[in-house]
Amino acid sequence: MFYNFPESFKEIEPEKGFLARVVCGENMMFSHVTLEPHTVASLHTHPQEQMGIILEGEFEMTIGEETKMLKKGDMYQVPPNTTHGGLTHSKPALILDVFSPPREGYK
Repeated sequence: MFYNFPESFKEIEPEKGFLARVVCGENMMFSHVTLEPHTVASLHTHPQEQMGIILEGEFEMTIGEETKMLKKGDMYQVPPNTTHGGLTHSKPALILDVFSPPREGYK
């Protein structure tokens, strides 16, 4: 199966300044995330495992009790049911997230 970006992707705006374009397979989901400057991705949990890579910009991310400023090329892994979230500062961020299995609310 093939997908055209962004036409084949479903758009979701979880919070102001936070746009996720998602495409789902049977057992995984890609989420192409654009975060405007000074945007908060609120702390939350979900049962899916999540991994991501920063494609552009910077994103200050908290996973559990650890917080780190991520920049282009940095990757992260969020275990299932682990509290996580983050924020951008003066720069926007472009992130590719992968979830397994797909998030129900994003299908």
